[in-house]
Amino acid sequence: MRYYFTSESVTEGHPDKVCDQISDAVLDAVLAEDENSRVAIECCATTGMVLVMGELSTNCYVDISRIVRNTVKEIGYTHGQGFSYNSLAVITAIHGQSADIALGVDASMERKAGGDIADQIGAGDQGMMFGYAVAETPELMPLTAVLAQKLAMRLAQVRRTGLLPYLRPDGKTQVTVEYEDKKPVRVDTVVVSAQHDEHVSQEQLKADIKKYVIDEVVDPALLDGQTKYFINPTGRFEIGGPEGDSGLTGRKIIVDTYGGRCAHGGGAFSGKDSTKVDRSAAYMARYICKNIVAAGLAYECELQLAYAIGVANPVSVFVNTYGTGKVSDEELVRIVKKHFDLRPYAIIRKLGLRKPIFKKTAAYGHFGREEFPWEQTDMADTLRQYLS
Repeated sequence: MRYYFTSESVTEGHPDKVCDQISDAVLDAVLAEDENSRVAIECCATTGMVLVMGELSTNCYVDISRIVRNTVKEIGYTHGQGFSYNSLAVITAIHGQSADIALGVDASMERKAGGDIADQIGAGDQGMMFGYAVAETPELMPLTAVLAQKLAMRLAQVRRTGLLPYLRPDGKTQVTVEYEDKKPVRVDTVVVSAQHDEHVSQEQLKADIKKYVIDEVVDPALLDGQTKYFINPTGRFEIGGPEGDSGLTGRKIIVDTYGGRCAHGGGAFSGKDSTKVDRSAAYMARYICKNIVAAGLAYECELQLAYAIGVANPVSVFVNTYGTGKVSDEELVRIVKKHFDLRPYAIIRKLGLRKPIFKKTAAYGHFGREEFPWEQTDMADTLRQYLS
């Protein structure tokens, strides 16, 4: 069977990613001082303004205005009148976590019934979360998502190093790969849109992006004479970031995860502390799927976890290996339940989610990057026993 699949990514200067990074920068700053803080911070940005809003219950103080300006400066919005760190209006609208929600998080239903310490925390909300892994890349991620993210990262690199000094922080990438029998065989289409200053010609920009970005990222063995390139296809991209389009936390959930390759529960990640299973259970699901694939139990694996607010144990566990499993999907569910503790407290302890590690996740994807603890494959050897 032959088919085409596409994934996209955006750079750190994309307006929605600006907001994700601000939300996670606030989260990290709070966790650095009080690891038991409850945080649900969202952000919106537009020309000349950032609004930080949400819930925050903590024993520490952080300077949110300073965090916003520093984050915007680090991203690269340091010039111009439309959106610059030194001329922003920063507005805050923050209150404590709802006492009703806290009732279920502080002590789960199981803990109230006499459960052990791992029952201490109930899920911060109801919902379903998905994890995924596939053995088509070393990262155990879809090739389309890996290439799109690496192209976006390369755009930022050539801008920051001064190799292409006319680039500005905003940008988008997209990659279409042709598959045959579930295996990638060639790159069909590459799309790159890069914000730039007014002095560069489109001819130079297209030649530079092809040479210094695309050719540096995409394996030439995947390219051929039929590969199509669309570089700044509108012809101009001078106005970008929140000046060109308003931004909002949590609006790039497919970019954050698997490039559309699998289901998504709907919950965003950035700005949420790890009692929110939208984030922590999604990380755990990726960890489990990656170990299943790394162990050779399946070529492709999707895992759904579902929770009820105030309840520690998931209400359902579902595995789908798309017919690639070496054991049945039903057996994999039993294996998952046996070897992985899926209660929020246990997830937080296992993956170290009280640490201020989240700002790095807010651009270029939460998965497929070895620096994060949920990317470990330390359970693969244990799971290999089930191959026999």
